[in-house]
This record gives sequence, structure tokens and C-alpha cells, in this order.
Amino acid sequence: MEMKKRINLELRDRAPEEVTELVLDNCLCVNGEIEGLNDTFKKLEFLSMANVELSSLARLPSLNKLRKLELSDNIISGGLEVLAEKCPNLTYLNLSGNKIKDLSTVEALMEMKMMKRKRKMKLVHLKDMRKRRRKKRRTRMRMKMKQAQNWEREKRRWASHT
Repeated sequence: MEMKKRINLELRDRAPEEVTELVLDNCLCVNGEIEGLNDTFKKLEFLSMANVELSSLARLPSLNKLRKLELSDNIISGGLEVLAEKCPNLTYLNLSGNKIKDLSTVEALMEMKMMKRKRKMKLVHLKDMRKRRRKKRRTRMRMKMKQAQNWEREKRRWASHT
């Protein structure tokens, strides 16, 4: 099912302005971009787009109330900077199973969140990234994340869930 059709199905005769949660998992997105999602989803707090073959976040609308974003099992490799601009209240981001090669992409997002917004992202879930140099990436990520409060507590909590 295409993403536009899935959004219409998930609305269930509600106006987009009323929706607080939207789950679009396993639908198809054309050309690897978001379609059908627009600025009318003003109250959206949770958005899940897992396994939709998403490669770009360039068409992500401004979602000022969005707190949780699930982007696991897609083909995203960069362009995460757009999240800091369009989702200023984001506190949870799951990027597991994506094709992120350069950890600096995620680090830049974390620094923008901590420095500019004075908000701390609780967790950036990066499980199942490329296995090559995995241990080295985790070590670098831990070193950068020492700035964030409650990092160890969040890490233990999510380790117990997997």
C-alpha cells in the first residue's frame, strides 16, 4: 500500500489536525521520499515510518509537537539535520537498520539539539548499523553522549528490551 493511501486509512474519518499518533510501518514510499504527510498534522506527537524504504527526510513537514520518531529499517544514509529544524521537540529517534555510514551525521544532530535548543535527546537508537567497525563506532558514540543526561540509564533500559 502506498504512503498516501495508508495515511488516509490511518486517519479513520478524523481531521489531520486532531491526530496525535500516526503509524505508517511497512507501506511503500515512492522514490524514497515522504508523501502525503503535510503541515496540517499540527498535534502529531508520535510518527512511525519503519520499513518504508525511506532514503530522504527532505520532504518532512514541520511537526513542532513531534516527540517520538521511528525510522528503523529504511535506507537513510544522511540528511538528519532537517530534524533539528522541523521537529524541535524530538526526544526519541530510532535509526536502527539504516545505512548510516558516518557517525558524524548523528553526532551533528545531537550537538544541535543540546547546544541550540537546550533540550537533550533521550536516546538515539543505532542498533544494527553496519557491522564493519561497529565496536569503534559504539565507543565514539558513548564518548560523545556523555554530555547527555541519563545516557547510561536509557542504554540499560533499552538493552533489557532487546
